[in-house]
Parts: sequence; C-alpha cells; structure tokens
Amino acid sequence: MLTHPQFDPVAIHLGSFGIHWYGLMYLLAFAIVLVLGRYRIRNQPWLGWSLRDLDDILFLGVIGVVLGGRLGYILFYKFTDYLHEPLQSLYVWEGGMSFHGGFLGVLVAMLWFARSRGKGWMAVTDFIAPLVPLGLGAGRIGNFVNAELWGRPTDVPWAMIFPNIDNLPRHPSQFYEFVLEGLVLFALLWWFSRKPRPTGAVSGLFLIGYGILRFAVEYTREPDGFLGLLALGFSMGQWLSLPMILCGIGLLVWAYRKKNTS
Repeated sequence: MLTHPQFDPVAIHLGSFGIHWYGLMYLLAFAIVLVLGRYRIRNQPWLGWSLRDLDDILFLGVIGVVLGGRLGYILFYKFTDYLHEPLQSLYVWEGGMSFHGGFLGVLVAMLWFARSRGKGWMAVTDFIAPLVPLGLGAGRIGNFVNAELWGRPTDVPWAMIFPNIDNLPRHPSQFYEFVLEGLVLFALLWWFSRKPRPTGAVSGLFLIGYGILRFAVEYTREPDGFLGLLALGFSMGQWLSLPMILCGIGLLVWAYRKKNTS
C-alpha cells in the first residue's frame, strides 16, 4: 500500500518567510502559458498575435485567476462561512481557490483585453485555451504535494494512504486530474488547434473536454466535507462542470455553422 510522503508544503524557508510549493506551481503554470504562447505566435502567424499581446493577456490572466479563483471559492463553496466572517476572505494564505471561479475570472480578463485591442472575444479564448491544461496539471501536482483534495476510499492496487486525513487507502485523485485535465486535455487541444479552425471551435472543445474529464474524475475525489454530495448524488465540481459541457457543445455547433476561421 502506498503512503503519501507528507511533504513540507513550504519549498523554501527564508527565516519567517516561506515560499510554498503551491505558489511555485502557479508560477510554473504561468511560465508554461508564456512558453507555449510564444510558440503559437511564432509558428501560427494566421492567429495575428504579437509578443506584447501575450505579455498583456498573461498579466490580466494572473489577476483573473487569483481574484476569480478566490471569489469563486467563497461564492460556490463557503459563502455562509465568509458571510459571517468576511475578513477571512482576505486570508488567501490559508488556501481556498476554485477552478471554476478562476475560469470565470480569466474569461472576464480576456473580454477586457479583447475590447481594448479590437479583437474578437472568441478569437482570444481560442488562442488561450490550448495554453491552459498543462498549467492546470501543475496545480494538481501542488494539490498532491499539499496532501489536499484527496480521493475517495478504494481498494485499487495503487491506492494511497494520506496520514494527515486517516488510515484509509484512497484514490490519488490529484494524479488522475493531472493526467486527464493536464496531459490528455493538452494533447487534444494542441492537436486540434494546430490548424486554422472556425472561431469558437477551440474554446468549445476546451469546455467540453474539461467539463467531461472533471465530471468523471469527481467520482474518485472525496467531496468537500462541508458540502458533501448534492442533488442526484453529484458533487459541487460536477454541477459546475455540467454548464461547461453544455456551453461547449453549443459553442462548437455555433462555430462550425458560422465558420469564421481564427
């Protein structure tokens, strides 16, 4: 039986100050976006992007991820708690970020960028979508290092005990998400976006792909203790993923009917 190593969540200790592994994973994610974005600009000139565009959208994206992720966690997961203790919403060092909130924050940031540069919003999201999955994968590695977002009890041969939780063998669901939301989704989007596609098609595929993969992996991930399972036995992550799948299908159909290439 595998046992989680219980890593020190602080990667570098500098006196009373520490640099956390999870923070480093965020930096790695943004670096991946920068590297892959430069590759797309250099090898896909039909996209019409410049290096300055990439730098600016990355800056706005960082803001969108942090603010959206935090607000999403507050609204989707612990609204009542933060309503009674509003100052705790500022305690970001205690954790509490939501992918779906960060996703909405990035959408707002990309809308702002698109309007300021005279670009189509869907053209912007199509450019960014293939750059995101590997960064999501880096975040899941951060979850594993922190021994958080663990899986449900299981008897599979690769089950892992998380001593900080209990002595039950559990799914290492962080690795499932790393592989599915990170590697598999990246491979799919990178392959699909290598050629010009109708505007909105790449974004639609991202929504469908992430939504389905996240929905599936939630069956192995322990629901948040303060929420549990909701209607129909679905977790909050699954309920938030369903609109992504439906919007993605609608966007993909719309894109191929309209057929404006981006």
